[in-house]
This record gives sequence, C-alpha cells and structure tokens, in this order.
Amino acid sequence: MATVQLKNIKKVYPFVSGEQKKSKKKKADEPEKKKVNLQITDEGVVAVQAFNLDIKDKEFIVLVGPSGCGKSTTLRMVAGLEEISGGELIIDGKVMNDVAPKDRDIAMVFQNYALYPHMTVYDNMAFSLKLRKEPKDVIDKKVREAAEILDITQYLERKPKALSGGQRQRVAIGRAIVRDPKVMLMDEPLSNLDAKLRNEMRAEIIKLRQRINTTFMYVTHDQTEAMTLGDRIVIMKDGYIQQIGTPQEVFNHPKNLFVAGFIGTPQMNFFPGSKLLREGDKYAVEVLGHKVALTDEQNKALAAKNVPAKDVVAGVRPVHVTLGDAGIDGKIDVSEMMGSELHLHMNASGQDVVAVVPTTELEGKSVANGSAVKFTFQPKLMHLFDKETEENLL
Repeated sequence: MATVQLKNIKKVYPFVSGEQKKSKKKKADEPEKKKVNLQITDEGVVAVQAFNLDIKDKEFIVLVGPSGCGKSTTLRMVAGLEEISGGELIIDGKVMNDVAPKDRDIAMVFQNYALYPHMTVYDNMAFSLKLRKEPKDVIDKKVREAAEILDITQYLERKPKALSGGQRQRVAIGRAIVRDPKVMLMDEPLSNLDAKLRNEMRAEIIKLRQRINTTFMYVTHDQTEAMTLGDRIVIMKDGYIQQIGTPQEVFNHPKNLFVAGFIGTPQMNFFPGSKLLREGDKYAVEVLGHKVALTDEQNKALAAKNVPAKDVVAGVRPVHVTLGDAGIDGKIDVSEMMGSELHLHMNASGQDVVAVVPTTELEGKSVANGSAVKFTFQPKLMHLFDKETEENLL
C-alpha cells in the first residue's frame, strides 16, 4: 500500500517556561549532559536523533529497545501526534511533516485499546467510517469482514467491558483495519496481555498481516515479539538507531555490545577480561585463562581490518555453550528446569556464565547446584567487541 521514508528525523522537547533557568548555565567547553538516557541541549531534551529508515511497501518493521529509547515517539511522529523537530517524513513520495493526522491515511493501535466504553463493538469499529460519511451498506460490509478476519463476529453487539483483554485488542485492531489504511502503526499492543494471550495474539497479527495489504510499523520492548513479527528490526537506544536488520542478522551478527546483550534470551555471556592475541595474520583469544584459536574466516575478517592485539570483550550465547569432559572449569550455582531445556548459571574464575542445555544431552551428567562441570564453545560462534568503542570486530 505504501512506502515510508524517515530522513534524518529528530525530535526535541523544548524546555517548559522557567525550566532552563533552574539548571546552571552551560559553559562553552562543557559537554552536553545526559539525563534519563536522553541528551539535554540548549534547544531542550532530544528524544530522537538522526533517525533514517526506508520502509518498503507491505513490509513489517519493528522498532525495539528499552523504555525511553524513543521508539514510541518515532511512531507518534509518523502518526502526526507529535511534531517533527527536524528531517522529513515521506509517505508514498509525499512529504507529510505538516499534513494533519486525519489526512495521512494512517491507522494506529494503542497499548490501552482506547475503545469507547458506551458503544458496542460494532459501533466502535464503524465509528471512523461514519465520520467519513461512508454508505451504511459499505460500513456494514467492512465491519463484518474485519470481524470475521479477527474472529470477533459473535461479540459485535457487546460493550467493551464485557470482553477480555485479548478480545478488546482484537476490536482495536479491527477498528484500524476497516479504514484500509496505507500504514498501520501499533504501539506495544500486546503489553497489557498475559503471556498465553500474548503468544496467541502474536500468531493472530502474523495471520492478519498475510490477509491485509498494509505496511506495518510496530513498537515493542519485547524482543520475542520483535524477532517473531518483524521482516526487519530497528534496535534503538537513547534516541539513536543501533542496528537495522532481519531477525537472523541482528541475532547472528550484532553490531555492538548493546545489540548483542539486548537480543537473545537468556542474554549473551560477556567476558570483559579477554585478550585478542595476534601472530602475523593468525589470531587467538584468551578467555577465562584458556587460549582459543579463531577460524580462517574470523582471521581473514580481523586481518582485513588490520586489528592489532588488544583487550576485548568476548561474547558467547548461552545456547552455544556446551558441557563436556574437557574445557573450562565451572561450578553450577543455579539450575533452572525449563521443560525441554535446562538453564545452568555457572561460576568460572569468578565470572557468571549461563548455558542452555537440552535435557536430552544431560544423561550421565551431574547438574545439581554446587556440581563441578567443564564447558566449551566453538570459536566460530564467538563474538569479539572492542573494549573502547563496543563495536563488533568481526
């Protein structure tokens, strides 16, 4: 239905009258302060900075990041609910910065459903079409089609208070899709649901996406939602984009320490005391007192950048840590049974290490709390981050 381009988008919240006077005057050579992870400048609080993104027609883009990173603010700028401080928003080749929200052909689904409590489900879904003065038969057809897609036909005559959270969220989505918008915006629509309902609604959104021809922008702080829903994921921190890529790209090749730690559950193991060793074009890493030779592919990547021997942060995902008869010595502190797999929290040389081990591989191994174990990981599955820049070296 539509392409969306965000070119160097910026959002600054100006100081409230008198707020700036309370803070001490900034000296010329004094660096910009940070407060609650956001930049404070003479203009005000910078919530989003240098945001560049091209969204293809019918693509499902997910903005993900911790609370306060600017993802919802970005979505609200696309919707027209927040003024854009700098840059250009282009939808289908038309600059939308100064276009009123009602004229952008965009629908938005909010976290809190925002349904009219005095109206039936039918009237809630039909409301925007009635405002457009659409013919009654057209309204009825669109509402019933949307209700069938979302499996809420049986609730059309009920009021929102008679529905569960998942049913209300379906109504909110239905109210958005009856308008047949060019762009569908969703701001943490599943965060108010319990875990089981979240899983069900994720599947519903995937099905919905296959049935309607709309470009999606979806905001969440839940990386599982991001990984399962998005064609591409935009990972944000402190108002800046950290990485854009497919779920597989950001999982396998995180751009920096933040992305590596944010994507993946349990979080990636980091070994900050590691050393990158170099002999000619051959590299090895010293991790927890053990020397690990790198693969030919990793050697080529490091040699091409002429990376010198240096202190690094090594990273290994818990699913890539394996127990064995040889390797690094560890002691199990906590053992968590998760059904088909076991999460082992181990101590190795004073460092916490988490391993995810399938229960099928535990035969003959002692994994009780306090047990001594040995573990290894394949060099090709290891990530190396520069200690200063925190960028991935591979």
